[in-house]
Amino acid sequence: MAVKVVVFDVGETLINEDRLWGAWATYLGLDPDVFRSALFEVIANGGHHRAVFERLRPGLDIEEARRDRAARGDFDVFNATDLYPDALACLRTLRDLGYVIGIAGNQPAEIETIFRDLGVEADFVGSSAKWGVQKPSAAFFTRVREAAKVPASSIAYVGDRLDNDVLPARAAGMVAIFIERGPWGRAQARRPEVVQANAIIAGLAELPQALASLSLTRSDE
Repeated sequence: MAVKVVVFDVGETLINEDRLWGAWATYLGLDPDVFRSALFEVIANGGHHRAVFERLRPGLDIEEARRDRAARGDFDVFNATDLYPDALACLRTLRDLGYVIGIAGNQPAEIETIFRDLGVEADFVGSSAKWGVQKPSAAFFTRVREAAKVPASSIAYVGDRLDNDVLPARAAGMVAIFIERGPWGRAQARRPEVVQANAIIAGLAELPQALASLSLTRSDE
C-alpha cells in the first residue's frame, strides 16, 4: 500500500536543538562544547538525555531550573531560528505532491500553537502531553494512526532515533524513515538495528525522493 501520510518527529527532525542545549550549558555555567560532548556520550551509551545533568550538575532539579530560567525570561522552548533550513521546504514539497502531513512527538501540549505561530503547515499535530502517552509506547503510534485516519501501512514516520521512532513505528506496521542528524541520529546510526529503517536520509531534502523510491519498491512486491 502506498504511503499517503507522512508524520514527523520534532526534535532533530524538524527542529535543531543545538541552541537549546547551548542555553542549558550557559545557564549552568558550563562550556557548551563540554556539555554537548557529555550529552553525546550519554546518548551513545544508551542513557536518557537527562542523565547529562546529573553527570555535570549532580542533584540538579531540572524542573526547578526550568522555572528559574523562565523567571529570567530565558525560556526553554524552540523558535523560528531553530527550524532546520530544509524543514519548511520539505513540508511544502510533500504537500504539493499530495501527501497528508502530520507532526507528532514527545512534546508539551502547546506544540500545535507553537508550530502554527512559526508558519509550519500540517494537517494534524499531536503531542505526548495532549495524548497522554509517550514514545516509544505502542499506544503513541496507535494515536498517530488514528490521527492520520489511514491504515498504518500508509503512514511514513520520520525521526532521528531508532529506539523512539524507527523501531516502534515498524512494530506498528508503519514505514520508518531514519534521519541521521543531531546527537541521537549520529550516535544511533552506529547500531545494527539501523538496517530496520525502510530508508535512511541525511536531511529532509532527501525525503521526497526516498518516499518515491519506497513507493516504487512496494508496488513491485
